[in-house]
Amino acid sequence: MSIETVVKSPTKTIVIGAGHPFVIIGERINPTGRKKLAAAMLEGDFSQVRADAMAQVAAGAQILDVNAGLGVANPHETEPQVITEAIRIVQEVVDVPICIDSSVLPALEAGLQAAWGKPIVNSVTGEEERLEAVLPLVAERGAVVVAVTTDERGISYDPMVRFEIARKIVERAEAYGIPREDVLIDPLAMPTGAVSGAGRTMLQLVRMVTDELGCNTTCGASNISFGLPNRRALNAHFVSMAIAVGMPSAITNPLIPEVMTAVRAADALMGYDENCAAWIKHQRQLQQAAAGADTAAAAPVGARPRRRMRGR
Repeated sequence: MSIETVVKSPTKTIVIGAGHPFVIIGERINPTGRKKLAAAMLEGDFSQVRADAMAQVAAGAQILDVNAGLGVANPHETEPQVITEAIRIVQEVVDVPICIDSSVLPALEAGLQAAWGKPIVNSVTGEEERLEAVLPLVAERGAVVVAVTTDERGISYDPMVRFEIARKIVERAEAYGIPREDVLIDPLAMPTGAVSGAGRTMLQLVRMVTDELGCNTTCGASNISFGLPNRRALNAHFVSMAIAVGMPSAITNPLIPEVMTAVRAADALMGYDENCAAWIKHQRQLQQAAAGADTAAAAPVGARPRRRMRGR
């Protein structure tokens, strides 16, 4: 029997699992590789965070990942304050659950205090030190945790090694009182341009984790196309293939139309979109938007509607 991972904000409950529509965890609130965003957050300017939060939810993200990795020399001092403020701002403007994304333990602690509802902690690995530090925090809060399939040896290209790391994390989590439905396994989407067969390995691991561990999965989907041309097309195809083998969520960019179209199409084809209602609704919205654009383009510049003469 498939299990359901439940994530909550004060007003919304999101269910991740087989048979449910695919869950997009918006990745845009992340200063890594965005120098202007990093500088603004460091200076206390969260206007772009606010804008990114609203835009991602409007585009279809059901959960928002919040990262405050600023690349500073003193992350243990800086990152807890920044991620706390970022989460506060996000929760002020949207009502979706939060995914607290940090490798800095004090930032995870601060994020858990700031996040409302039942958030996701991103992430724990199979490293002993990380397991002992992160899992008690997750258990105390009753949060969901992303389990990344690496350990002290780094990232293995052998899918069986990654699977055993996943098993280890799940068993350790259960020892802390964290049920396996609250462990989202990240089998790791590696750059397919650098690692031959990375997509195939990822899909194999999704099946294994689902069938043998009974856990739900997620991943940073955009990693699969890193370094390659036309990344949007690759990401879209990868997400639809992952949905077909049972992956119910991903951390990705909802502002990419190709990805969102692939998700909606896969949901409809897999039977997760009852009567294809969401697909039909979205297509109608696209048609209406196109018709409105055509009407606006056809109107003469500066033209005014003619006033209708009234008889006396």
